[in-house]
Amino acid sequence: MTELLDNIYNRQIPRQEQKFKLWRSAGLLLTYKCNASCEFCYYNCSPEKNGLMPVDGAIGAWQSLKVLAGDNARVHITGGEPFLYWGRLVEILQEAKRQNLGPLDMVETNGFWFDKLTIPSEVEGWAADEGIVKERLKILDELGMLRLKISCDPFHQEYVDIEPVRRLARIATEVLGERRVLVRWQEYLERPIEMKGLLAGERQERYIRAINDYLCRFTGRAAGKLAELVASKPIEVLSSMNCKSNLLATKGVHIDPFGNVFSGTCSGIIIGNINQSSLEEIWKRFHPANSEFINTLFTSGPFGLLDRARGLGYKNAEVYVGKCHLCTSIRQFLFDNGLEKSIVGPAECYS
Repeated sequence: MTELLDNIYNRQIPRQEQKFKLWRSAGLLLTYKCNASCEFCYYNCSPEKNGLMPVDGAIGAWQSLKVLAGDNARVHITGGEPFLYWGRLVEILQEAKRQNLGPLDMVETNGFWFDKLTIPSEVEGWAADEGIVKERLKILDELGMLRLKISCDPFHQEYVDIEPVRRLARIATEVLGERRVLVRWQEYLERPIEMKGLLAGERQERYIRAINDYLCRFTGRAAGKLAELVASKPIEVLSSMNCKSNLLATKGVHIDPFGNVFSGTCSGIIIGNINQSSLEEIWKRFHPANSEFINTLFTSGPFGLLDRARGLGYKNAEVYVGKCHLCTSIRQFLFDNGLEKSIVGPAECYS
């Protein structure tokens, strides 16, 4: 297991200062492709997106996390929708088991499996009947998956009918046991909110209700139409909000199909790439001062990016939901203008 002082930033700061935490979890984005285009998706996933994580990339990241965190390492597989690429999901888990990397904490899905109407029948992840679903769950169980996480909320149900989700939750509970099936959120599984065929005003009202019920991260697509519905903080309020604690205290990363590493849930801010350096080396070398862009977020937050962005033509809004909303808005502008390419990317997160 790696020590805190193996990181260059931690070695240079006074003993009493907040340290850069060891990463103990990694979310592997198998793909940006998804059968849904949820308004709150912080990775901007959709049916038009691409990318498929190679087996060696996933295993390399898993091995590196074990170097960093030892037995405390926790890996989960997400997307996009992982079950669109069932074969690749199994390949990764088979190799992880062969190398004795330990259990997989979780696989996330939106439960589209039975819903033939939402995706073409030739898509790999579609399941024709309950027997196929049971078989797949048993395979995941045998390969070391601890939990199945099913996304269930008004944003997903705009694209996925609730009945396939309910059937998946029921079958998963039968196969895995109740304690190994996590539904986010159970309330919407029991009392779903109809989202299809609504007028724009009705849909927006239900978006707002869902946001009020459960907090939403306003990054990615969520920083667009959704954020505009609930933005209320004057931009000046954000002037004192830096990202120091967010960057130092995060316990994990997400890694996309192309090897890009994002701190926590800061989608679209690349802090390294596992195709260029191992995950443990990225952690060891992380220092905010290595990048002017990251250092500005670290010391001044996204408000610190404003003057430069305005000078380049960025037009800020009067109000935002919070600093993540402002940050995503500025980054979208930079991406659209081909700026900060080594940090602001990949295209899948911004278009």
